[in-house]
Amino acid sequence: MKNILYITGFLLTGFIAQAQDQDPKAKAILDDLSKTTKTYKTITADYNFLLLNKDGKQTEKQTGKVQIKGDKFKLEILGTTIVCDGKTMWNYNKDAKEVTIKDFDSKNEDQLNPSKLFTLYEKGYKYKYDKDEKVGAVNCSAIDLYPADKPEKKKFHTIKLYVDKVKKQVSQIKMLMKDGTKQVYELKSIKPNTEIADASFVFDTKGFKANQIIDERD
Repeated sequence: MKNILYITGFLLTGFIAQAQDQDPKAKAILDDLSKTTKTYKTITADYNFLLLNKDGKQTEKQTGKVQIKGDKFKLEILGTTIVCDGKTMWNYNKDAKEVTIKDFDSKNEDQLNPSKLFTLYEKGYKYKYDKDEKVGAVNCSAIDLYPADKPEKKKFHTIKLYVDKVKKQVSQIKMLMKDGTKQVYELKSIKPNTEIADASFVFDTKGFKANQIIDERD
């Protein structure tokens, strides 16, 4: 779980890169991706998270599910459920049987916000088309993203974004770390525009004892 939050935090930082620095072919692909993604009222996605060592050997694998509706989201992975209604975020650790509650600000780029995962390229990155490549059975365009804001302070040097050429959806995200390791999101399925009740994005703390609830709200 620590790795998931670590990666997402990095994906959400940065500033808007200058348009003249961008590769036109990559920009056209990303513009199509953005146009498609922004038509989705909701997104439900199942994914794998992989860690690969310097030799490319898998050292860790986790499966997860995320539901997104505007600024609302629900993320489930490895015994942890994170729920946000756009104003409040609940982090439930099943092993510890504890719930941590925090204020949520969608404009705060340092806060976890999975909805930005599907449009991460729009802020803070220069981008370049690499090549067409298959991810499993899916024909994808591979785009390289480079951090534009103080790249020397980042622990990664490149994010490879694989875009399904037919569906115009993100198929895989691969972070190339400066230490030679790789961290990978594999999007197993993306279901747009499914009905998700707003109540799904509120965590019910009834049944929890006072010492099981950590309230960090102002």
